[in-house]
Amino acid sequence: MPSLGPDLEAVFSPEGPLARSIPGFRSRPSQVAMAQAIGHAIEDREVLVAEAGTGTGKTFAYLVPALLYGGKVIVSTGTKTLQDQLFGRDLPVVREALGASVTTALLKGRANYVCHYHLERARTDGRFQNRADVGYLERIASYARTSDSGDKSGLADVPEDATVWPLVTSTRENCLGADCTHFRECFVMKARKQALEADVVVVNHHLFFADVVLRDEGVAELLPNCNTVILDEAHQLPDTASLFFGESLSTTQLVELARDTRLEAAAGARDFAPLPEAAQQLEKAAKDLRLAWGEGDMGRAPARDALQKPKLVPAIENVETCLAKLDELLDLQAERSEGLGRCRERSALLVTTLKRWYREPDAAYVRWVEVFAGSLQLHATPLDVGTIFQRQVGGGTRAWILTSATLSVRGDFSHYVAQLGLTSARTECWDSPFDYPQQAVLYVPEGLPEPNTPYYTEAVVEAALPAIEAAGGRTFLLFTSLRAMREARDLVAAGLRRLGRDYPILLQGEGSRTELLERFRRLGNAVLVGSQSFWEGVDVRGPTLSLVVIDRVPFAPPDDPVLTARIERINAAGGNAFMDYQLPHAVILLKQGAGRLIRDEADRGVLMICDPRLISKSYGKRVWRSLPPMRRTRDIVDVVAFLSGTGTPIEAP
Repeated sequence: MPSLGPDLEAVFSPEGPLARSIPGFRSRPSQVAMAQAIGHAIEDREVLVAEAGTGTGKTFAYLVPALLYGGKVIVSTGTKTLQDQLFGRDLPVVREALGASVTTALLKGRANYVCHYHLERARTDGRFQNRADVGYLERIASYARTSDSGDKSGLADVPEDATVWPLVTSTRENCLGADCTHFRECFVMKARKQALEADVVVVNHHLFFADVVLRDEGVAELLPNCNTVILDEAHQLPDTASLFFGESLSTTQLVELARDTRLEAAAGARDFAPLPEAAQQLEKAAKDLRLAWGEGDMGRAPARDALQKPKLVPAIENVETCLAKLDELLDLQAERSEGLGRCRERSALLVTTLKRWYREPDAAYVRWVEVFAGSLQLHATPLDVGTIFQRQVGGGTRAWILTSATLSVRGDFSHYVAQLGLTSARTECWDSPFDYPQQAVLYVPEGLPEPNTPYYTEAVVEAALPAIEAAGGRTFLLFTSLRAMREARDLVAAGLRRLGRDYPILLQGEGSRTELLERFRRLGNAVLVGSQSFWEGVDVRGPTLSLVVIDRVPFAPPDDPVLTARIERINAAGGNAFMDYQLPHAVILLKQGAGRLIRDEADRGVLMICDPRLISKSYGKRVWRSLPPMRRTRDIVDVVAFLSGTGTPIEAP
């Protein structure tokens, strides 16, 4: 096999094209080694699972070999924000530095592009949830006339969560495809055409898995044409795969089908009164199903518990009856217009999905119910996604690169690769180049109660206040639940008033993540109280963030129906679900949260983990040894000295 190493080593060298073109670029041995491993995997069409510690420079490490050797490449990221960053910043920089004559494209899901058909229909219908949507609709219409992409991210003056967006975008179910009168100018079709013609396509995991699912149906567009798949932020893949390889039916889908049927009937079957009547009955049945659960009761429950609720079964059966009636009527009218035909396809699919969930459950799937303020969802999630995912990867027809800063437990990838059915994949691990013993301290305070005690969050905040004061604000307080997060916000505010400190407090949900991070950076002394949204994909460099407080080891909630079913399955097969599944999963999540602290060579800070189980439980050592090699202490005096720069903490025994 010809070696790719010398070429890549030259590219990353201090005299190479990256150093010549990119201000501040520095060659890192771990980055070169990672690029070489990826280059060989691409050449040999291997599956490579690659963990690269924070600061390795993994984005450049995979982009360089991808552009030089990858052929047709799909790069998938964890979020649309990272997708935009990769396409708009990192990819152009590397392409220009290498002088690579490759074409690139950005592709998002349908919900990100204005749909001319649905925009026109929304303007004609004129029914909106609030007055603001009327103004937003006209801005969207103006944008659609002038935009090349139709990407809603290009229209900053309409909020991303505005309730008008679902009315002016399409879904796979309600898109008319080639039958649409606007097909020639369709933004989605234009983006897909560019993606099919490009050498490198940047997508996100949701869109990638949607394409994987379509591949099983023989209509995938991206995967069949590519030589290399690179999945960044790959620690998210097991959860995303569970979502897409399962099935779900929501009251929102039913309401949208009823709404679309009513609109299409008004346009194409005005003389057939039973159709809008049936749509209205389905909409009412869907809303009644949500109400049958109980108005203030939200959360998740396994199907066996949910179906014990006395009102739920009649409500599901009423939906089943109304949906079947609508499907029957749509079948009679489907040929009268493209829109009615597509509504019929949707109703038939929902009939089948509901039947499988309620009447013909599959033992390979765990059934569960999820309830939100305004909707209810019926889910069927595969107990094992590895078999399904491995089927997509197998065959050696293309290279697969799965990379993240957090995939292993102290270099052991067995938990991760087992989840995805990749036990024969090659695994590699490169530690962070940062000097953690000098840059960071791990602080586990003494005297905290067990996490299941009712006053635990109060104790966490009390323990954190002296560290927050020593840090001068500049803190992330990260919680494993939204309830604890909201409780902590008020406790922090009261505690800071007591100390006479007026550090600004930012709370997750009071603005978008991007807005909150911009304010955090600008203020310079803020305390940000957050949950899952700030555990990963967040990059705050410099002294603005000097303290990260994590309330507890992030074990999955014990009442999670999918987790419960998987635990039962592992234990029934003679395994140890806690050691083999729950603990590795929690460690990988904890590493993500810890990774917010040190983001470059000049950063200094304290990681405070408040969970006493790190010390008291036999598995605790396995947890903290999986974190970067920080100095350790249990004494707040050491923390204050480190943050003030007046002393050096003593490593705890």
